Amino acid sequence: MGHHGHGHGHDHGHEHQVRDASSRRLALTLVLVAVYLVAQVVGGLMSNSLALLADAGHMLSDAGALGLSLLAISIARRPPSRTHTFGYQRAEILAALLNGALLVAISGYIFFEAYRRLGDPPHVRGELMMVVAIGGLMVNLAGLWILRGGRSQSLNVRGAWLHVLSDALGSVGAIAAAVLVSAFGWNWADPAASAVIGVLVVFSAWSLVKATVGVLMEAVPAHIDVAALRGALLSIEGVLDVHDLHVWSVTPGRDVVSAHLTTIIEADREAIMAEVHARLRQRFDLSHSTIQLDVDPALCDPCEPPTRGE
Repeated sequence: MGHHGHGHGHDHGHEHQVRDASSRRLALTLVLVAVYLVAQVVGGLMSNSLALLADAGHMLSDAGALGLSLLAISIARRPPSRTHTFGYQRAEILAALLNGALLVAISGYIFFEAYRRLGDPPHVRGELMMVVAIGGLMVNLAGLWILRGGRSQSLNVRGAWLHVLSDALGSVGAIAAAVLVSAFGWNWADPAASAVIGVLVVFSAWSLVKATVGVLMEAVPAHIDVAALRGALLSIEGVLDVHDLHVWSVTPGRDVVSAHLTTIIEADREAIMAEVHARLRQRFDLSHSTIQLDVDPALCDPCEPPTRGE
Protein backbone atom coordinates (compact mmCIF):
# COMPACT_ATOMS: atom_id res chain seq x y z
CA MET A 1 0.00 0.00 0.00
CA GLY A 2 2.82 2.34 0.95
CA HIS A 3 4.40 1.70 -2.41
CA HIS A 4 1.18 2.64 -4.18
CA GLY A 5 1.03 5.90 -2.25
CA HIS A 6 4.59 6.68 -3.18
CA GLY A 7 3.84 6.09 -6.82
CA HIS A 8 0.95 8.52 -6.68
CA GLY A 9 3.13 11.21 -5.12
CA HIS A 10 5.66 10.79 -7.86
CA ASP A 11 2.88 11.08 -10.40
CA HIS A 12 1.81 14.34 -8.88
CA GLY A 13 5.31 15.80 -9.05
CA HIS A 14 5.54 14.82 -12.69
CA GLU A 15 2.22 16.54 -13.37
CA HIS A 16 3.65 19.75 -11.90
CA GLN A 17 6.77 19.50 -14.05
CA VAL A 18 4.66 19.08 -17.15
CA ARG A 19 2.55 22.08 -16.13
CA ASP A 20 5.57 24.28 -15.47
CA ALA A 21 7.16 23.31 -18.77
CA SER A 22 3.88 23.93 -20.60
CA SER A 23 3.50 27.31 -18.89
CA ARG A 24 6.97 28.39 -19.94
CA ARG A 25 6.41 27.30 -23.52
CA LEU A 26 3.05 29.04 -23.73
CA ALA A 27 4.29 32.24 -22.09
CA LEU A 28 7.28 32.52 -24.42
CA THR A 29 5.11 31.97 -27.49
CA LEU A 30 2.55 34.49 -26.19
CA VAL A 31 5.22 37.19 -25.81
CA LEU A 32 6.52 36.54 -29.34
CA VAL A 33 3.04 36.65 -30.85
CA ALA A 34 1.94 39.74 -28.93
CA VAL A 35 5.04 41.73 -29.92
CA TYR A 36 4.71 40.77 -33.56
CA LEU A 37 0.99 41.44 -33.60
CA VAL A 38 1.79 45.14 -33.09
CA ALA A 39 4.44 45.00 -35.83
CA GLN A 40 1.88 43.53 -38.22
CA VAL A 41 -0.71 46.20 -37.51
CA VAL A 42 1.87 48.94 -38.06
CA GLY A 43 3.23 47.19 -41.17
CA GLY A 44 -0.29 46.67 -42.51
CA LEU A 45 -1.18 50.34 -42.11
CA MET A 46 2.13 51.57 -43.58
CA SER A 47 2.04 49.25 -46.59
CA ASN A 48 -1.74 49.66 -46.99
CA SER A 49 -2.08 45.86 -46.89
CA LEU A 50 -5.37 44.37 -45.73
CA ALA A 51 -3.84 40.88 -45.73
CA LEU A 52 -1.36 41.95 -43.04
CA LEU A 53 -4.15 43.43 -40.94
CA ALA A 54 -6.11 40.19 -41.37
CA ASP A 55 -3.05 38.22 -40.32
CA ALA A 56 -2.74 40.48 -37.28
CA GLY A 57 -6.34 39.58 -36.47
CA HIS A 58 -5.38 35.94 -36.71
CA MET A 59 -2.41 36.55 -34.41
CA LEU A 60 -4.83 38.07 -31.94
CA SER A 61 -6.77 34.80 -31.99
CA ASP A 62 -3.51 33.00 -31.22
CA ALA A 63 -2.75 35.37 -28.38
CA GLY A 64 -6.22 34.69 -27.02
CA ALA A 65 -5.81 30.92 -27.27
CA LEU A 66 -2.36 31.08 -25.67
CA GLY A 67 -3.55 33.34 -22.88
CA LEU A 68 -6.48 31.03 -22.12
CA SER A 69 -4.22 27.99 -22.07
CA LEU A 70 -1.89 29.73 -19.63
CA LEU A 71 -4.84 30.72 -17.49
CA ALA A 72 -6.18 27.16 -17.52
CA ILE A 73 -2.83 25.83 -16.33
CA SER A 74 -2.45 28.41 -13.57
CA ILE A 75 -6.01 27.71 -12.40
CA ALA A 76 -5.39 23.97 -12.35
CA ARG A 77 -2.49 24.73 -9.99
CA ARG A 78 -4.67 26.39 -7.37
CA PRO A 79 -5.41 24.25 -4.34
CA PRO A 80 -8.99 23.02 -4.76
CA SER A 81 -9.91 23.56 -1.11
CA ARG A 82 -10.95 27.18 -1.63
CA THR A 83 -14.59 28.18 -1.83
CA HIS A 84 -14.15 29.60 -5.32
CA THR A 85 -12.87 26.48 -7.04
CA PHE A 86 -15.31 26.93 -9.91
CA GLY A 87 -15.53 30.72 -9.97
CA TYR A 88 -12.09 31.46 -11.38
CA GLN A 89 -12.46 28.75 -13.94
CA ARG A 90 -15.63 30.28 -15.28
CA ALA A 91 -13.74 33.56 -15.72
CA GLU A 92 -11.57 31.73 -18.21
CA ILE A 93 -14.65 30.63 -20.13
CA LEU A 94 -16.02 34.17 -20.27
CA ALA A 95 -12.68 35.42 -21.55
CA ALA A 96 -12.78 32.79 -24.29
CA LEU A 97 -16.29 33.79 -25.32
CA LEU A 98 -15.29 37.45 -25.47
CA ASN A 99 -12.25 36.53 -27.50
CA GLY A 100 -14.42 34.54 -29.89
CA ALA A 101 -16.87 37.42 -30.27
CA LEU A 102 -14.02 39.86 -30.94
CA LEU A 103 -12.62 37.55 -33.62
CA VAL A 104 -15.98 37.32 -35.34
CA ALA A 105 -16.14 41.13 -35.37
CA ILE A 106 -12.61 41.37 -36.79
CA SER A 107 -13.31 38.84 -39.54
CA GLY A 108 -16.54 40.67 -40.37
CA TYR A 109 -14.53 43.86 -40.85
CA ILE A 110 -11.97 42.03 -42.99
CA PHE A 111 -14.64 40.58 -45.29
CA PHE A 112 -16.38 43.93 -45.65
CA GLU A 113 -13.13 45.76 -46.41
CA ALA A 114 -11.95 43.01 -48.80
CA TYR A 115 -15.21 43.23 -50.73
CA ARG A 116 -14.87 47.01 -50.95
CA ARG A 117 -11.24 46.83 -52.10
CA LEU A 118 -11.73 44.10 -54.68
CA GLY A 119 -13.95 46.47 -56.67
CA ASP A 120 -11.17 49.08 -56.84
CA PRO A 121 -7.87 47.69 -55.47
CA PRO A 122 -5.80 50.48 -53.86
CA HIS A 123 -2.03 50.58 -54.26
CA VAL A 124 -0.14 48.29 -51.86
CA ARG A 125 3.57 48.58 -51.02
CA GLY A 126 4.45 45.00 -51.87
CA GLU A 127 8.08 44.98 -50.68
CA LEU A 128 7.26 46.25 -47.19
CA MET A 129 4.30 43.89 -47.05
CA MET A 130 6.58 40.99 -47.98
CA VAL A 131 9.11 41.77 -45.24
CA VAL A 132 6.42 42.00 -42.55
CA ALA A 133 4.64 38.83 -43.76
CA ILE A 134 7.89 36.84 -43.75
CA GLY A 135 8.58 38.08 -40.23
CA GLY A 136 5.11 36.86 -39.23
CA LEU A 137 5.80 33.42 -40.65
CA MET A 138 9.12 33.28 -38.73
CA VAL A 139 7.33 34.12 -35.48
CA ASN A 140 4.75 31.37 -36.12
CA LEU A 141 7.41 28.80 -36.96
CA ALA A 142 9.27 29.75 -33.79
CA GLY A 143 6.01 29.30 -31.85
CA LEU A 144 5.42 25.88 -33.40
CA TRP A 145 8.95 24.87 -32.49
CA ILE A 146 8.60 26.06 -28.88
CA LEU A 147 5.25 24.33 -28.37
CA ARG A 148 6.12 21.10 -30.23
CA GLY A 149 7.25 19.23 -27.09
CA GLY A 150 4.26 19.93 -24.88
CA ARG A 151 1.49 19.08 -27.27
CA SER A 152 1.44 15.36 -26.54
CA GLN A 153 1.20 15.95 -22.79
CA SER A 154 -1.22 18.83 -22.49
CA LEU A 155 -4.53 19.36 -24.24
CA ASN A 156 -4.10 23.09 -23.71
CA VAL A 157 -0.75 23.17 -25.45
CA ARG A 158 -2.12 21.08 -28.29
CA GLY A 159 -4.93 23.60 -28.85
CA ALA A 160 -2.47 26.49 -28.85
CA TRP A 161 -0.18 24.65 -31.25
CA LEU A 162 -3.03 24.15 -33.73
CA HIS A 163 -3.86 27.87 -33.53
CA VAL A 164 -0.29 28.85 -34.29
CA LEU A 165 -0.24 26.35 -37.16
CA SER A 166 -3.28 27.90 -38.81
CA ASP A 167 -1.72 31.33 -38.29
CA ALA A 168 1.40 30.13 -40.11
CA LEU A 169 -0.86 29.25 -43.05
CA GLY A 170 -2.26 32.78 -42.91
CA SER A 171 1.25 34.24 -43.10
CA VAL A 172 2.00 32.03 -46.11
CA GLY A 173 -1.09 33.51 -47.79
CA ALA A 174 0.08 37.05 -47.04
CA ILE A 175 3.55 36.27 -48.44
CA ALA A 176 2.02 34.86 -51.62
CA ALA A 177 -0.09 38.01 -52.03
CA ALA A 178 2.99 40.20 -51.43
CA VAL A 179 4.87 38.33 -54.18
CA LEU A 180 2.01 38.88 -56.64
CA VAL A 181 1.74 42.56 -55.72
CA SER A 182 5.47 43.31 -56.02
CA ALA A 183 6.20 41.09 -59.02
CA PHE A 184 3.14 41.80 -61.18
CA GLY A 185 1.55 44.82 -59.53
CA TRP A 186 -1.61 42.75 -58.91
CA ASN A 187 -3.08 44.84 -56.11
CA TRP A 188 -6.21 42.66 -56.00
CA ALA A 189 -4.11 39.79 -54.57
CA ASP A 190 -3.99 41.61 -51.23
CA PRO A 191 -7.74 41.78 -50.53
CA ALA A 192 -8.11 38.27 -51.99
CA ALA A 193 -5.54 36.90 -49.54
CA SER A 194 -7.15 38.83 -46.69
CA ALA A 195 -10.48 37.11 -47.39
CA VAL A 196 -8.78 33.70 -47.18
CA ILE A 197 -7.12 34.67 -43.89
CA GLY A 198 -10.49 35.96 -42.69
CA VAL A 199 -11.87 32.45 -43.16
CA LEU A 200 -9.03 31.12 -40.98
CA VAL A 201 -9.90 33.68 -38.31
CA VAL A 202 -13.53 32.56 -38.36
CA PHE A 203 -12.41 28.95 -37.84
CA SER A 204 -10.21 30.01 -34.92
CA ALA A 205 -13.09 31.90 -33.36
CA TRP A 206 -15.42 28.97 -33.92
CA SER A 207 -13.08 26.45 -32.27
CA LEU A 208 -12.69 28.73 -29.24
CA VAL A 209 -16.41 29.34 -28.90
CA LYS A 210 -17.27 25.68 -29.41
CA ALA A 211 -14.97 24.58 -26.60
CA THR A 212 -16.38 27.21 -24.23
CA VAL A 213 -20.03 26.58 -25.02
CA GLY A 214 -19.47 22.86 -24.41
CA VAL A 215 -18.17 23.69 -20.95
CA LEU A 216 -20.98 26.14 -20.19
CA MET A 217 -23.61 23.61 -21.23
CA GLU A 218 -21.99 21.07 -18.87
CA ALA A 219 -21.65 18.75 -21.85
CA VAL A 220 -19.84 15.46 -21.43
CA PRO A 221 -16.23 16.04 -22.54
CA ALA A 222 -15.81 14.70 -26.07
CA HIS A 223 -13.09 12.22 -25.16
CA ILE A 224 -15.12 10.36 -22.52
CA ASP A 225 -17.46 7.48 -23.34
CA VAL A 226 -20.11 7.42 -20.62
CA ALA A 227 -21.34 3.91 -21.46
CA ALA A 228 -17.80 2.55 -21.10
CA LEU A 229 -17.42 4.48 -17.85
CA ARG A 230 -20.63 2.98 -16.46
CA GLY A 231 -19.51 -0.49 -17.54
CA ALA A 232 -16.13 -0.06 -15.87
CA LEU A 233 -17.80 0.88 -12.57
CA LEU A 234 -20.41 -1.88 -12.77
CA SER A 235 -17.77 -4.54 -13.32
CA ILE A 236 -16.11 -3.78 -9.96
CA GLU A 237 -16.63 -6.64 -7.53
CA GLY A 238 -19.36 -5.87 -4.99
CA VAL A 239 -21.05 -3.14 -7.07
CA LEU A 240 -24.67 -3.93 -7.93
CA ASP A 241 -25.81 -0.76 -9.63
CA VAL A 242 -24.61 2.65 -10.84
CA HIS A 243 -27.00 5.59 -10.95
CA ASP A 244 -26.87 9.41 -11.10
CA LEU A 245 -23.72 9.21 -13.18
CA HIS A 246 -22.63 12.68 -14.33
CA VAL A 247 -19.52 13.77 -16.20
CA TRP A 248 -18.83 17.39 -17.04
CA SER A 249 -16.01 19.89 -17.59
CA VAL A 250 -15.34 22.67 -15.16
CA THR A 251 -12.88 24.04 -17.66
CA PRO A 252 -11.14 22.41 -20.65
CA GLY A 253 -8.73 19.80 -19.32
CA ARG A 254 -10.40 19.59 -15.92
CA ASP A 255 -13.16 17.00 -15.98
CA VAL A 256 -15.27 15.90 -13.06
CA VAL A 257 -17.38 12.78 -12.45
CA SER A 258 -20.02 12.12 -9.82
CA ALA A 259 -21.95 8.88 -9.25
CA HIS A 260 -23.92 6.81 -6.76
CA LEU A 261 -22.95 3.15 -6.50
CA THR A 262 -25.15 0.56 -4.84
CA THR A 263 -23.11 -2.20 -3.20
CA ILE A 264 -23.75 -5.57 -1.55
CA ILE A 265 -23.95 -5.50 2.25
CA GLU A 266 -20.73 -7.31 2.98
CA ALA A 267 -18.76 -5.20 0.46
CA ASP A 268 -15.38 -3.84 1.53
CA ARG A 269 -16.12 -0.14 1.02
CA GLU A 270 -12.48 0.95 1.16
CA ALA A 271 -11.47 -1.55 -1.48
CA ILE A 272 -14.36 -0.57 -3.75
CA MET A 273 -13.52 3.15 -3.45
CA ALA A 274 -9.84 2.47 -4.16
CA GLU A 275 -10.76 0.44 -7.23
CA VAL A 276 -13.22 3.11 -8.45
CA HIS A 277 -10.58 5.84 -8.19
CA ALA A 278 -7.94 3.68 -9.84
CA ARG A 279 -10.17 2.88 -12.82
CA LEU A 280 -11.34 6.46 -13.25
CA ARG A 281 -7.79 7.72 -13.22
CA GLN A 282 -6.11 5.09 -15.37
CA ARG A 283 -8.75 4.42 -17.99
CA PHE A 284 -10.54 7.74 -18.23
CA ASP A 285 -8.01 10.22 -16.87
CA LEU A 286 -10.59 11.46 -14.35
CA SER A 287 -8.91 12.46 -11.12
CA HIS A 288 -11.72 14.64 -9.74
CA SER A 289 -14.63 12.54 -8.57
CA THR A 290 -17.45 12.54 -6.04
CA ILE A 291 -18.61 8.98 -5.42
CA GLN A 292 -21.29 7.93 -2.96
CA LEU A 293 -21.68 4.29 -1.92
CA ASP A 294 -25.12 3.07 -0.80
CA VAL A 295 -25.99 -0.38 0.47
CA ASP A 296 -28.86 -1.92 -1.45
CA PRO A 297 -31.94 -1.23 0.75
CA ALA A 298 -33.84 -4.23 -0.66
CA LEU A 299 -31.31 -6.57 0.93
CA CYS A 300 -31.48 -4.73 4.20
CA ASP A 301 -34.60 -5.86 5.96
CA PRO A 302 -32.90 -7.19 9.08
CA CYS A 303 -30.14 -4.59 9.25
CA GLU A 304 -32.27 -1.92 10.89
CA PRO A 305 -30.99 -1.42 14.45
CA PRO A 306 -33.48 -2.87 16.98
CA THR A 307 -35.86 -0.16 18.21
CA ARG A 308 -35.15 1.09 21.71
CA GLY A 309 -37.27 0.59 24.83
CA GLU A 310 -38.63 -2.82 23.81
